[in-house]
Parts: sequence; structure tokens; C-alpha cells
Amino acid sequence: MKVTRIAYSRNLNAGKYAQLEEQARRLGRVRAMVWARYGSPVNDGIRDRTIRDAWMKDGTADTFGVLANTWKETLRDAVADIAAHREAGKVKVRKAIHHRYRDKSERKKAYTALKYGRWQDDGFLSWQMRRHVKHGVSRTANQIVVRSDQYNTWRMADGNVWIDIPGLKRRQKIAIPLNTTVAPTGTLRIVLRGGRVEVHYAIDAPDLHEIRPCGIGKVGVDKGYTEVLTDSDGNHHGEELGKLLREESDFLKAKNARRAKIRSVAENARKAGDHVKADRIERSNLGVVKRDRRRSRFTSRVRTVTFTAVHTVVDKAAQVVAEDLTRSFPPRKKLGKNTNRRLAAWTKGVTAEALTSVSERRGSALTLVNAAYSSQVVPCCRILGKRSGDRLHCTRCGELWQADHAAAINVLERDGDPDISLITPHTRVKQLIQERADRLRTRLPVQDSSTHVRRANHPIRAAMLNE
Repeated sequence: MKVTRIAYSRNLNAGKYAQLEEQARRLGRVRAMVWARYGSPVNDGIRDRTIRDAWMKDGTADTFGVLANTWKETLRDAVADIAAHREAGKVKVRKAIHHRYRDKSERKKAYTALKYGRWQDDGFLSWQMRRHVKHGVSRTANQIVVRSDQYNTWRMADGNVWIDIPGLKRRQKIAIPLNTTVAPTGTLRIVLRGGRVEVHYAIDAPDLHEIRPCGIGKVGVDKGYTEVLTDSDGNHHGEELGKLLREESDFLKAKNARRAKIRSVAENARKAGDHVKADRIERSNLGVVKRDRRRSRFTSRVRTVTFTAVHTVVDKAAQVVAEDLTRSFPPRKKLGKNTNRRLAAWTKGVTAEALTSVSERRGSALTLVNAAYSSQVVPCCRILGKRSGDRLHCTRCGELWQADHAAAINVLERDGDPDISLITPHTRVKQLIQERADRLRTRLPVQDSSTHVRRANHPIRAAMLNE
């Protein structure tokens, strides 16, 4: 298993940072050129060595103004990013192939053509690739990729590590003091952020397995906004997430509104010819250093809350069943602008990462299931209930459920469902739910007054009635 570690610079002087910033700016031009020329899906399968040889032959490499090894590593990194971007789009194309072709031989033929880059000869695959794999661009100009044999590390008397990386000229090294006693290894990614240098590197971490054993049960979890997870036992984990996201979103709304007014003043001053005033406002009032630092602190807090919540789930579960939320969902217009803005900050990607990482490290099995209508089906009668906020009402027996708890139960029960798979369309899922509800209703006995006693004594309903 690979994990990423980040070391930070310590008391780096402005001269060294300026040299690194200039080098990153030039390499940003290289990265942008790679994306501009080869970011289209028609360049599927192109290798970085092919681009490298062409650039060295036609003299393009001489215009970069950086060392050969430096721009070659940037080229390799950009091509890898393009390939990852293309593979992410191919996931949606594979789903389209599954829906279009019913014959297994035709489906396999389309999968093979997509995998080996022969999709341009097929009209349907070409259309799907143009639809799902857009021509990307790169505006990244703050990163330097350093190969493992291009830097040296040494330790000072206080135990902290220093690292020297190549500069813009041959045999010119830039020494960077780090705030760690562990020397980075492997290929490095140098990231410049507001006067501070981050050194990203990957390490093998076999010792992370089974440090904290997982539980013995099986639970379903529902990813939420007000909390990180709700399990099928009705327990909420990471309940401070909603408040954290709401406060940060509201702060950014007010902050960006004020910045927009100041930016308008600067633009009007520039139009009037007062460039000195416009430059002073942009320099003193429209900086991004404090904004980036706040964003970094916010991201760290969200990750801490999320990973802590996932650990509490894995503490009691040997198998975790979760909904697959890799698809993007359009904003719901009925909720209003403020609610949609807050939901846009919902960090479901961090939750998915935490579930995968923690489950793998602690030996728990993670199973993903279809998320369609999981929070709208009442577990008591297996029908589509009436949702009101976080309450889910059963229109047949009158049962009252907490929506996230009901969703976690439904997610747990979808594990192994022969009819609902990960790629089943939501329309088909709804049809299956209604068909099963109709079959169950025809076998139900006539309800009497005993059902009202059962509903009144239900712990979830009793808790809500006492609120």
C-alpha cells in the first residue's frame, strides 16, 4: 500500500523561494503545452517518450529555459494526468456500452476497442468519448517534479533534514530546510504555496495493516451532510461536519461579496487610467495567501472529522456496505441558492477516500452498492415513503423513520441484491421497488389495532414524538 507524506519548508528565505517560483512558472508553460496539444481524446495512447523525442528533434525543448531532466519529468507527469483524466471518462463510456449492447460478443468487442484505443473506428464509441472525455487544460504553475536521483538530503545538528534540488542552471542546487527528521524518498513533487514549500512523496506502508483491528459485524452506512456517516444501527458519526461546512460556506459567501466590491473599485481605477491605485488594491486587498491558508486549515479539519468517523464505524464492522456516490448529481433548484451553495461543499469525495483507505488498512471489507432511492424507501413496508426533511413517513403503515437511518438499512440490504447492481439505472431501480411493494402488499393480512401499538412503541418514532 502506498501513502503520501508531506514535509514543509522551515524558515526558507525569499531569494530561494523566488528561484523556485520562476522554475515552477516555466514548467507550468510546459505542462500547459502538453495539455493543449495532447489533451484531446484523439491522442489516446500517446506516450511521453514519443513527445519527448519530437520536442528534442524540432527544437521545442530549447525554448523551455529549464534543465532537460526537469522538463522531462514534468512532461511525464502531465501525460500521466491526461491518461488518468481519460480513464475517468472511460468509466462512463463503459456504462454506455453496457446499456447499448445486449449481445455479449458485441459488448466484449466494444470493451476491447475502448481499452486498446481503437474506439475511433466505431461511431458510437467516438461519440461517447467526445461526450465524456473533454479536452482538458492546465493552469498549474506552482509544481516541480524531481526524480529520485536528482536530489540529495542531509541532516543538521538539530536532527532536521535539508534537501537540495536542481535549479535553473547546471550544477546549481537550491537547499531547502524541512521541518521533519525523516528524509523524503522516491520521486518528489515540490508544491509552492504562499511563500512555503511542500514536499510530497509516496512511501510503502505495510505496517499500517492491522494496527487497529476491525470489528466483527456487518453494517450499512449512509453518507450525509449534517454528519459524515449514519450506520444501519441508527448511530451518527462525525456530527460536527454539517456545522463545519455551513460556517465555512457562509463565511466564503460574505468574504467573496466584499472582495467583489473591492475588485470592482480596482477595475474602475484601471479603466480611468489610475494604474497605481489599481495595482495597490490588487497587491494589498486582493491577495490569496490568507485565503489559501484558511482553505488548507478547513480541509485539514474536514479530513480529521471524516477519518475519525470512519474509524468508529470500522471499530465494529468487518464488512462495511456503502452507497456509491461517484456520479455527479445536478443541483436541486427547489432547495434555494443558499442550501445548494452549502451542499456544493459537501465533501463526499473525502468520505469515499476515507472509507477505502481505512477499510484497507484495518482489514475491513468495503462493498459499494447502488444509491438510487436508498433514502426514500421505508424499511418497514419496502415502499417509497414521503420525505419531509430528515423524516421519512411510510404511507402504508404510518411508520416514522429517520431518513439517514432508513437509507443505511436499505444500503445494507442491497448487498447481494440480484436485480439491483451498481450500473442499474435509477428508473429501473424505482420500477423494481414498486413491483416488489405490489407483490408484498398482495400477501399482507388485514391490519388491525395491534399495528398502532407497534408503531407507538417503535424507538425511532418515540424519540421523534418526544422532540
